[in-house]
Amino acid sequence: MLFIRRYLIPRLIQYVLVIFVGITAVFFIPRLLPTDPVARTIAELRSRGSYLDPASIDAMVADLTEMYGLEGSSFDQYIAFWQRLFRGDFGVSFFQFPTPVIQLIKAALPWTLGLLLVTTAIAWTAGILLGGVAGYFNRQGWSRALDVLAMVVRPMPYYVFAFILLLLFGYIFPLFPVAGGASIGRQPSFSWPYISDVLRHAFLPAMSLIILGVTAWFQTMKLVVQNLNAADFVQYARFGGIKERRIVSRYVIRNGMLPQITALALLIGQIFSGALITEIVFTYPGLGTLLYNAIMTGDYNLIMGITVFSIVAITTAILVIDLLYPLFDPRIRYN
Repeated sequence: MLFIRRYLIPRLIQYVLVIFVGITAVFFIPRLLPTDPVARTIAELRSRGSYLDPASIDAMVADLTEMYGLEGSSFDQYIAFWQRLFRGDFGVSFFQFPTPVIQLIKAALPWTLGLLLVTTAIAWTAGILLGGVAGYFNRQGWSRALDVLAMVVRPMPYYVFAFILLLLFGYIFPLFPVAGGASIGRQPSFSWPYISDVLRHAFLPAMSLIILGVTAWFQTMKLVVQNLNAADFVQYARFGGIKERRIVSRYVIRNGMLPQITALALLIGQIFSGALITEIVFTYPGLGTLLYNAIMTGDYNLIMGITVFSIVAITTAILVIDLLYPLFDPRIRYN
């Protein structure tokens, strides 16, 4: 009961408030855009050569306004938005009319989720291990060389580094595809030809996220371990004759990991944004490319659907890490 009253309930209240405020902002911000989705849809129909008499235009405006959830005042639209949200209904997409938004998100979500989970796990694990060992043996030449390399690569923005990989391995040395998630015309299946094709298309987007992620975690972990080297318990372990390998694995890296778990929770949002930018550069069929198209076409419903999912996913991940953190650090108690 002490855990529920003092720890779980306050975290859940904070979780709900963050989601509520975030979704409310998502509802109002797209409506500040100068684009009128109804007028845009009618203009697109006219640009295709369709003849629309005034009566048909009036009827179409009424139908589109109702379909897009733009009826009534902003408050009425806000209430209707929450009612649809609880049903999992984000309406229809404007630029892929009349496909429902939830259907587009379901199609793009596996690509982003697979790319994000794999790259985050690899980058975090490799960065922690390399940074821990390099921080402990910080006077070695290879440790200093890795540090210099990380200082050169880490400041690069995601899109710049992604463009470098794209030019290098997509055009100069055409080893990997430059766009898409799979070859055109290839049907999804659990066969090795399809899986290998997906992996080849995902290699460059994944490497851009992994390399930048590894350098960031490497530098952070190395600084933490360098401070731990001077700690009393590490010095005592050395004087006690414990082997270097055991000191690094059991004393230094395990203690250095604790603040990195907290940092992982705080940086989940930035990792997600980096994945979206990378998807746009490589035209990867995930949420990033979908969001870019939605912004360019002023698609209210699709922007709100993707952003709502992002808010819920990031907030939930932070909540899970926050609740599990005492399991990693025995010094922390729920009370």
